[in-house]
Amino acid sequence: MSDVRKRGPLGSRRAAGAAVGAALLGGGLIAVPAAVGADSEPPVKVPAAEIYEPSAVPDRIILVPTSTPATSQKVSWRSEVGGEYAQAQIVEAPVALGQVAPSASLRTVNASSTNPVNTTLGYASVYHQVEFTGLQPNTRYTYRVGDGVNWSEWIDFTTAAAEFEPFSFIYYGDMQNYIDTAGPRVYRQAFADRPEAKVVVNAGDLIDSANSEEQWGQWHAADGFINSQINNISITGNHEYSGGQLSTFWQPQFPFPTNGPDFGDDATNAALRNTIYSVDYQGVRFIGLNSNVQSLAPIMAAQTAWLEEQLSTNPNKWTVVTFHHPVYSVASGRNNPTVRAQWGPLFEEYGVDLVLQGHDHTYGRGSTTASRKSVTVHDSTVYATSVSGGKMYDAVDTNWVANGADQMSVGEDMQLYQMIDVTEDSITYEARYANGEHHDGVTIRKNDAGERTVQEIRTPENTVGEQVAVDTLTVDFKGTVNASAWGYDPGEKVDVYVRNVERGQDVLVGEATADELGRILELPVRLPSSAKRLSEQIVYLESVNQQITSPVITVNR
Repeated sequence: MSDVRKRGPLGSRRAAGAAVGAALLGGGLIAVPAAVGADSEPPVKVPAAEIYEPSAVPDRIILVPTSTPATSQKVSWRSEVGGEYAQAQIVEAPVALGQVAPSASLRTVNASSTNPVNTTLGYASVYHQVEFTGLQPNTRYTYRVGDGVNWSEWIDFTTAAAEFEPFSFIYYGDMQNYIDTAGPRVYRQAFADRPEAKVVVNAGDLIDSANSEEQWGQWHAADGFINSQINNISITGNHEYSGGQLSTFWQPQFPFPTNGPDFGDDATNAALRNTIYSVDYQGVRFIGLNSNVQSLAPIMAAQTAWLEEQLSTNPNKWTVVTFHHPVYSVASGRNNPTVRAQWGPLFEEYGVDLVLQGHDHTYGRGSTTASRKSVTVHDSTVYATSVSGGKMYDAVDTNWVANGADQMSVGEDMQLYQMIDVTEDSITYEARYANGEHHDGVTIRKNDAGERTVQEIRTPENTVGEQVAVDTLTVDFKGTVNASAWGYDPGEKVDVYVRNVERGQDVLVGEATADELGRILELPVRLPSSAKRLSEQIVYLESVNQQITSPVITVNR
């Protein structure tokens, strides 16, 4: 009897649950399955070969820029279908599709296809490439890819403007590890912050094992649809190589422009094709380099000569260079003297604005020490090294300090993405964590003469203190010093004071206006009669954004 009493309520609950389930089903709702029993099979991990196996339906769709992004566009994708039927369709973006048929201006373009790429998962993939030509600048288009029967969804992109137009782009350091688990939130947050970005820059080591079908599948899945509507500028890291050979996936996936150097050897040209190239996009010249060949002197020399040619003939105001191994390493024990010796001087000589790198799995950003103007301002190239994936190293400044560079920001154990906004007169660079919070940033300003300032994003700490430069520390009674200061907004109004150090008294002696780069240069400051002989004075500049002073100036007898 006791057994009956113990089991009775459970049986009642089951019966009641069945009645409720029947009622829910009757009402058009979905019944919830009963709890898993003790004899059920435990879950098993889905094999990678099943997750990433290709089908006739296109996947891994990527926008790849051409050398004429205002009037043409490349797309690559994957399927199990051979090249005989590969094709794409394109039309100026309509207001509706679905029940609304594409307009008569819809074009069908035949695609080329690679030989099947053998994978580590026991099957082969076929990659397809198409180039849309005859497009209109700054125009939104809708396209799809497929085989004439099995199509992708319709996807939109906008061609580059024929001339300069403001735009944004996103930069990632190494993804490489934890691609499927830690990576997606970085890509998604970056896209949420800059949904209208025109370009994504990847500074190498997109994956860990060059020919891993699983990892390439993870990388494509991590970014979802983003690469299908934003142009991708990627360069090779050391993990895109295996045994000295470029990943068999690279060239099929990334048919970048073939405007790189001619190495004078067909085999070398073929091996490095799509790894060194340039793209002019709306007033920015993007240059992608291959730092994996730095130990091969003749190849490196040819690449360096090509780089100088690209810099010396650049018609654009702005220049962004990306490669994998940093000029100034952030991780302990790392050093790239060949890259630094051959490329570093060219970046400074030709006024490269941003150098975007990876490899070190830490974060570092700065400029050369010689270019420092104040606590917060330099006037030379910005070097950045970042990491977007989950593998982390310790960060140090040793390689920077030993080679004449200021490491203005450093970080470790953080996943980052960088948002870069380009206007006619400035580039704003900001690094954010995977959770969307701010890490650091700078504003680069450049005038038509090529003069430039690189200004740290302001904080309460870096907008006060001794940051005014003067041309002398001794001056005659009622004499004049020339003061210079940086870090202002263009056109910012500044009150000019002379302060008696002993008494703490300020005397207003004038007003200044910052120039288009946020500078006040060689401003004559006449000491007032209250600055007595043998007294100590400082120049004090006060504005909305800064309250800064000069070193102590002694008044002569």
